[in-house]
Amino acid sequence: MISTTIDQEIKQAMLAKDQVKLRGLRAIKAAILLAKTEKGQGEELNEDAEIKILQKLVKQRKESADIYESQGREDLRQVEQEEIDVIAQFLPKQLERAEIEAIIEKIIGETGASSVKEMGKVMGLANKELAGKAEGKLIGEIVKSKLG
Repeated sequence: MISTTIDQEIKQAMLAKDQVKLRGLRAIKAAILLAKTEKGQGEELNEDAEIKILQKLVKQRKESADIYESQGREDLRQVEQEEIDVIAQFLPKQLERAEIEAIIEKIIGETGASSVKEMGKVMGLANKELAGKAEGKLIGEIVKSKLG
């Protein structure tokens, strides 16, 4: 479980006085605790749910970093990037574009999809198979280009 690892990492970061890592780890812990309380009293999250939480945190920080960059606030963009780097350590390795394309081509072949009208069917299967290994936005782009 990611949450157990996070607790251990927080202790190590405190001992090392690593404020950057500590900030990122605390953000993860807070998000996981929030999700647990939303689900119900004492209910444990499985690893897939934890990975989705981490992906959401990374996505939020990327969006914030882009906004800060467009406003010329490099100091704030740097803070977001540091947190992204800490959070990303706990995510599964992201696949390369070529690997994602190969998986999507296989799914298109299996489903027999031939037009953009069937994009939903392909996206559903692709999102299941690539969960945690690729961003949904990138999956959508590739599916659209292959079917369009």
